[in-house]
Amino acid sequence: MAQCGVTIGIPDAPPVFQAVATAERPTQKLNWKTDSPVWVEQWPPSKEKLKALQELVDEQLAKGHIVETMSPWNSPVFVIKKANKGKWRLLHNLCQINNVIEDMGSLQPGMPSTVVLPQNWNLAIIDNKDCFFQIPLHPDDAPRFTFSVPTLSREAPRKRYHWKFLPQGMKNSLSVCQWYLSSLLSPVCAAAGEAIILHYMDDVLVCAPNDDLLSHALDLTIDSLVAVGFELQEEKIQRMPPWKYLGLEIDLAYVAGVVSRAEQAVLSEVSNSALFNLLSKLVNLISHQEQQFYVMHIRSHTDLPGFIAEGNRRADALAAPVEMAPLPNIFGQAKISHQLFHQNAPGLVHQFHLTPEQARAIVSMYPSCQQHALPALSAGADPRGFKSCKVWQMEVTHIMSFGTQRYVHISVDTFSGAAYASAHTGEKFSDAMKHLIQAFSFLGIPKSIKTDNGPTYTSRSSEASCSNGE
Repeated sequence: MAQCGVTIGIPDAPPVFQAVATAERPTQKLNWKTDSPVWVEQWPPSKEKLKALQELVDEQLAKGHIVETMSPWNSPVFVIKKANKGKWRLLHNLCQINNVIEDMGSLQPGMPSTVVLPQNWNLAIIDNKDCFFQIPLHPDDAPRFTFSVPTLSREAPRKRYHWKFLPQGMKNSLSVCQWYLSSLLSPVCAAAGEAIILHYMDDVLVCAPNDDLLSHALDLTIDSLVAVGFELQEEKIQRMPPWKYLGLEIDLAYVAGVVSRAEQAVLSEVSNSALFNLLSKLVNLISHQEQQFYVMHIRSHTDLPGFIAEGNRRADALAAPVEMAPLPNIFGQAKISHQLFHQNAPGLVHQFHLTPEQARAIVSMYPSCQQHALPALSAGADPRGFKSCKVWQMEVTHIMSFGTQRYVHISVDTFSGAAYASAHTGEKFSDAMKHLIQAFSFLGIPKSIKTDNGPTYTSRSSEASCSNGE
């Protein structure tokens, strides 16, 4: 290029770059809640799955991802068949191990925004194949990620292995991956000059204003990744548009992803005039905005505090369905409630403060609800509650086929008809108290209980307990 009289501003890499980029990388030590070994037994797989498991283990052993061990830790593994490929995938169940690992927290809470990339800059994207398998575990942590490979019919001692590299399924894998890639690419970013390098998970995006600077930054990035063992395939390096990055498709002009920027959209006539008017107002407001803004995708519906989450909460409240708003007509509410829950007339009076005539009119309007009605109590002086846990009816019946536990104590809520029964060896008040404790745990505590005049409920101990509120 010098013969043509053109000078390309490619910065020289600092002399320490190669030493920093190719040096042995440090490992991130995990924090553990306990040092006591966790052992979860391996379940026996079928003959077909055992064969596939052994082949996958031999493959990982040949790649140096696992080593044989006698660690006191163990977690089960299993294999699943990949869809439409006829191949198997090895999965390590680390649920119990994750329970004793302290959370690290995310170092990169969300994926980087591509809308900030300068327009018309050149791009290249690198897809790191099996990124986690290139990130080493700390030597003190590796033996805790151990699994066993059983033998068919226990014909030989099983072999045990532990991972040397980051296992998939460990809850801090993403944080360790973010930390490790950042330590790898930090010297590259310093040496790449004006180029922009974004990384998230196993994707690395390199952006530069011209081809020469892009090639320089891309070569530095590839060299630093290959030097520490990353497997980069040429077909996984995207050099030409359209580029695919983290679910987005990028071309030379804009990002086409979650949303389209309204100020760049062309609004055409649509058949729905109301929709057209709304969109016209939106485009007009955006084109005359006074504050700078940009459109991006963010995980906003979370419990984390912030103005974005609060704005979404308010928008959701305004966009709630009309059916969720309270009805202004109390009589209409009572009709809808009766259609759904089939309350009787006294229940409607108590819940919606209707007159008895109005409540009876609603009940008579829906004769089909009678099939859902609770069995009516026999005529007599037994009171009936106007809501659940208001008045209970309690009695004891004998079922001789139950043997020694033939005394069945029964409690019935007179409003809802909910009943609870328990079998006991007697009908003394102590047996009744055992029954009531069980009934309270299922049905709640009533305001009053109606009983007969039997000795179970008229003894001195029962009177003393009731008077003391026990």
